[in-house]
Amino acid sequence: MEQTCLYPTESHSDMPIVNVASVKKLSPFRYPGGKTWLVPTVRKWLKTLNPKPELFIEPFLGGGIISLTVANENLAKHIIMSELDDEVASVWSVLLYGNVDQLVQSILSFNMTVENVKERFSLSPTTPEEKAFQTILKNRVYHGGIMANGSGLIKNGENGKGIKSRWYPKTIIKRMRKISSLSFKLEFIEGDGFNLIDRYLDNENSVFFVDPPYTASTKNAGRRLYRHYQIEHEKLFQLFSNRAYPFMMTYDDSIEIRNLCDKYSMNYQFIPMKNTHNLKQQELIISNDLRWFP
Repeated sequence: MEQTCLYPTESHSDMPIVNVASVKKLSPFRYPGGKTWLVPTVRKWLKTLNPKPELFIEPFLGGGIISLTVANENLAKHIIMSELDDEVASVWSVLLYGNVDQLVQSILSFNMTVENVKERFSLSPTTPEEKAFQTILKNRVYHGGIMANGSGLIKNGENGKGIKSRWYPKTIIKRMRKISSLSFKLEFIEGDGFNLIDRYLDNENSVFFVDPPYTASTKNAGRRLYRHYQIEHEKLFQLFSNRAYPFMMTYDDSIEIRNLCDKYSMNYQFIPMKNTHNLKQQELIISNDLRWFP
């Protein structure tokens, strides 16, 4: 496909910001940098593709809301996902290939107190299911769902509920059961997302959704949010600049990313969103074809 570079002169500040409450929640995670707000945009993009993609590939999975939505809404025939963080990967592995009932029972039977949480975190998990439970617990009781080194337990929390603020066992279990029911469409690989990209980059039946761990900006906020935040951002641009079949990358807006778009003749557009502090900001969606975008 011939590359035609699009350089926006202004942001889409008049575009409505997606109300995430209107988007079906499918992930068991509270994930920093999650893409729930981007679901309607990805949905619109995929529906413009004809025929329906055989493979939808997400190399940096994280909380997984995009891949789960694609599976749930039958927007692609098969979804392949990868994640390098071994804790996050343990949850996906158990939900698709492990003993989900054991994980569910651990969630249901846990008595949420600070003392019990600290005791659980002091233990070394001996099974994939124990590791997955410890990860879900950490994700739900750490401030902002941040599991990187240095994160800490929720103190006051929502409505003064403290550590129980984000602990909704029945809701978490319902989402886990839903993911298990979609397992015939889902394939998960623990490992470096670049390996998955290399494997399928030239596959004409695949589309890619690439949401790398935060940013190439010198602000480097990824250090605070993720355990594996360092990746070769320019390598991503090099790889996808030659990609002939559909892809979408997302990044927070920064001069470094705009410069990479320019260098590798990537199309990009702005899209508004609200961050975890409810402040309006804009991200970039980057692709080899944005003619469908508003």
